[in-house]
Amino acid sequence: MSTPIGNNGTNTNNTPTDTMGPNAAGTSAADLQQTFLKLLVTQLQNQDPTSPMDSSQMTSQLAQIDTVSGIAQLNSSLGSLSAQLSASETGQAASLIGRTVLVPGDGITVNFPTNADGTTSTTEAASPFGIKLPAAASDLQVKVMNSSGQVVRTVDLGAQPAGVIPAPGFNPVDDTGNPLPVGSYTFSVTDAGGTATGSNAPVALTGIVVGGIVTQADGTTGLTLVNGTTVPLNGGPSGIL
Repeated sequence: MSTPIGNNGTNTNNTPTDTMGPNAAGTSAADLQQTFLKLLVTQLQNQDPTSPMDSSQMTSQLAQIDTVSGIAQLNSSLGSLSAQLSASETGQAASLIGRTVLVPGDGITVNFPTNADGTTSTTEAASPFGIKLPAAASDLQVKVMNSSGQVVRTVDLGAQPAGVIPAPGFNPVDDTGNPLPVGSYTFSVTDAGGTATGSNAPVALTGIVVGGIVTQADGTTGLTLVNGTTVPLNGGPSGIL
């Protein structure tokens, strides 16, 4: 398209890139900058000598183009960083497959585990569990209940600092020292000293094996547990055993 530029009526055949229409999606900041500079040079060449272009307007336009270019470069850098973080997160999640993580829950299983050689152990073992303390506890107590809700074991852990306390080596015996029958149990945790209460009360954690990883609806990585539930990788498991 031929368009007159300047007061002397000079024509130019340089058609500017469409930055607002349907073809604008593929326009980069560099393309916009080149188009602007071509138009600026053409305008300077054909301006009226008696009424030259305002230098402050030209400086403002150049600054705007530089800002657009800088934003495009920043977006590109952030996109690259996001891709690297996503790949790192996926690798971290994959390394957890087959391992036990502590998630909110109050279940304990007592049975005879399988040894590394495939034989069944002759010694009972309890599944791992833990406690999350939002604040320090002055006298932390754990009560283990059978399927009837009867307390079969009380463990006094005393004063404990804030954090996650794993208990993978819990000895499955009752308060009299007798082995607990094979089966499912629950446990509760309280601060008998009354320090960690309310929003700072202890949280029961149960150990569950990670079976796989998935990409959640929001694009973040999740851990699929062997019990069929899914927890987020970030902020999900309270500990790894």
